[in-house]
Amino acid sequence: MSTLHRTPLYTLWQQRGARFVPFAGYEMPVQFEMGIKREHEHTRNQCGLFDVSHMGQMLIRGSQPAQALERVSPIDAVSIAPGRQRYGLFTSSVGGIHDDFMAVNAGDHLYLVVNAACRAADAALLRSGLGEGGVLEVVEDRALLALQGPMAREVMRRLCPEATRLAFMQHGRFEIMGHELWVSCSGYTGEDGFELSIPAKGAKEITEWLLDQEEVAPIGLGARDSLRLEAGLCLYGHDMDKETTPVEASLGWAIGKARRQGGEREGGFPGADVILTQQANQDAERKRVGLKADGRAPVREGTRLYNVDGDPIGEVTSGTFGPSVGAPIAMGYVWREFCEPGQKLQAEVRGRRMDMTVTSMPFVTTHYYRG
Repeated sequence: MSTLHRTPLYTLWQQRGARFVPFAGYEMPVQFEMGIKREHEHTRNQCGLFDVSHMGQMLIRGSQPAQALERVSPIDAVSIAPGRQRYGLFTSSVGGIHDDFMAVNAGDHLYLVVNAACRAADAALLRSGLGEGGVLEVVEDRALLALQGPMAREVMRRLCPEATRLAFMQHGRFEIMGHELWVSCSGYTGEDGFELSIPAKGAKEITEWLLDQEEVAPIGLGARDSLRLEAGLCLYGHDMDKETTPVEASLGWAIGKARRQGGEREGGFPGADVILTQQANQDAERKRVGLKADGRAPVREGTRLYNVDGDPIGEVTSGTFGPSVGAPIAMGYVWREFCEPGQKLQAEVRGRRMDMTVTSMPFVTTHYYRG
């Protein structure tokens, strides 16, 4: 059995009463003494602090880093303005999704944040595809925090007033307590907030300062999952994987217009023939949809879905009870003819059929700050 890694903040979380679980090769806090439901509600109402240092941080340097990234992704990296961030996907030769990521134009380089479980594979993919236009640097000496919730901007105003000028999907770099912070206005909860990349040597000092603020509470992976599901956000390895195309995952918007059929830089990424044909013809056989249950029992990942005639038509990929919604919610894949909002389906839970309705996502109103 391989040894689990620990983030630079492991000891601090231990002191704060965290309950740890193995996650993506790391020993990560799943919840604190407040409990998952109250952590979820605290983030929606005030401000939650998440340790996401297990995520992969990478830099692409070289003469043409944006063009280099476009060789392995359908992202329109060339048009990302300095100080801006964009969501992207790594795709396979058969059109599946290797991973999703965030990319920042940091001036003379691109800064990427990738999923923890895919970090090594993503690095290998990038190194194999970047060519002469890019050089990959895997960042090993920085922690990553997410400060999320309606009070996040007020807390950030005290820590770094300049960073509060950032709007959704903007990025800046600031010196705080003698450390260079890389700050992005983004997150994974549907709330306003920031992600802070901090040198590992300064992570404890800055984290303790944040936790000393009255509005801030530490939040674990449990509430992170329910928050992101309410916001309609995918989790790699669950709601998308190497067998799922971006079109099936309802992520076609992540394919830059310049990279689509008829675009100025059409294709040129792995699986482009499959993905762009599917996108142009709108003929994906299945689609990711939101689902809301009529009862109270959560509908979990792996639950089979049926039409009202009892025919199997899909499967749930993420599901929980949504504390902010007040009902069980889920994401799943269903055949194309059953993906319209309002469609009635059934889920098989413990041998019984439960009524569900296809619904639009997100399940809650998002509060991204757009300036």
